[in-house]
Amino acid sequence: MTTNRFATRLNSFASRPQAEWPGLVGKPSMLQMAARAAKVSGLTDLDLNFPDHVDEKPAEMTRKLGDLGLSINGFAMRYYSNPAFKLGAFTNPDPTVRREAIDLTKAGIDAAREAGANLMTLWLGQDGFDYAFQVDYAALWQHEICGIREVAVHDPDCQISLEYKPNEPRSYSLMPDAATTLLAIRDVGLPNLGVTLDFAHVLYADEQPAFAAALVARHSKLLGVHLNDGYAKRDDGLMVGAVHTLQTIELLRQIRRDGYTGAIYFDTFPDMTGLDPVHECEVNIATVKRMLRIVDRLERDNRLSAAVDRQDAVASQAIIQEAMLGPDS
Repeated sequence: MTTNRFATRLNSFASRPQAEWPGLVGKPSMLQMAARAAKVSGLTDLDLNFPDHVDEKPAEMTRKLGDLGLSINGFAMRYYSNPAFKLGAFTNPDPTVRREAIDLTKAGIDAAREAGANLMTLWLGQDGFDYAFQVDYAALWQHEICGIREVAVHDPDCQISLEYKPNEPRSYSLMPDAATTLLAIRDVGLPNLGVTLDFAHVLYADEQPAFAAALVARHSKLLGVHLNDGYAKRDDGLMVGAVHTLQTIELLRQIRRDGYTGAIYFDTFPDMTGLDPVHECEVNIATVKRMLRIVDRLERDNRLSAAVDRQDAVASQAIIQEAMLGPDS
């Protein structure tokens, strides 16, 4: 697994704006947030939201970000431009609105390619339902599959990654977990599709992150890893390892074994409580590097593989705690 590419959520760097831009009126621009992100030691990449962050020619944006020492890992779609998307993007009951969502996604793919990126992440949080007897489930699923297929065919050289989430903003998301997302990818049947695992989403889908990653590697491909943490009740966006340290280490071990080569992306929310986003991101990077060193130690420890083969939870926990905390003196 490549360990030297770290990306982050750009909007995190709007946190505590007066500390960075005294007298700022309104929200900081994309380039202002990027310049602040460039202060993070070890950060290599940004993900940009489309259309939110794209206010000039994509190639020019890439050049300006390059001048800051940052690359574009990929783009992520946001369906906020039309209030009608609240009732669904690819699954909206109005075919005109569905067409608008699909065409907007194609434009986003084109912009990503013009920016030199080949990854588009789709979080279809608006596609779902809130009430019993609200939707025809078969029709809703077919709309989703057709929409995903059309945007994936649009540029076969662009990787399309589906990021699942159990709910929010809809009460029930159409793709709430790994298994359902993999079913959608199987139904679409195109090679440029894959999955983005968001750690907090996986937790409150009641999944074990490493198991979800293993399923994705078996049935599709892992195109994105969003690290954060939470209490498994909602999308808390806490710092990496703040709650589920062992599960994060196990996920990193799993994706390394499965050959993941993409960036580690931090989808955390320092802006929710006014944390220093530069320091927060630096601590996330340092945490992951420490965790990867633990993974290295575990991979060299034949005792762990033997304990796992026996499904000996007591032995494996003792080995992992020793790797994390040192021997009992």
